Amino acid sequence: QVQLVESGGALVQAGGSLRLSCAASGRTFSSYDMAWFRQAPGKRRELVAIITSRGSTNYADSVKGRFTISRDNAKNTVYLQMNSLKPEDTAVYYCNADVYLHSYWGQGTQVTVSS
Repeated sequence: QVQLVESGGALVQAGGSLRLSCAASGRTFSSYDMAWFRQAPGKRRELVAIITSRGSTNYADSVKGRFTISRDNAKNTVYLQMNSLKPEDTAVYYCNADVYLHSYWGQGTQVTVSS
C-alpha cells in the first residue's frame, strides 16, 4: 500500500508561480513512475506531467514550457513547479504513483488562478 500526501495548492494570481509537492510512503519510491493529473469543474481528469523511475519526463501540450515535474528520491517526494499560471490552470491537482501492478492516488489539492 502506497500513501500519497499532497501539499502546496493555493490561490494565486495569473502570471504567478506555485510548487506542488507529493510525499509518498514506501521503501522503493525510486522505482515508481510518478505523475500529476488535474480535473477542472465539468471536465475529465487529464494527465499534466509524468516522470518515470528513470527520470524521463512528458508534459501535456497545455503546460509544456511552463510546468516542470521533478523528484527527490531521498525524500520520497515528487514536485510540480508551475510558472506563468493562467486561469485555465484552475483545477484540483492529483498525484499518482504507478507501482508494478497497481496505481495509487492522492486526495487532490486545489489550485485556483485568478485573472
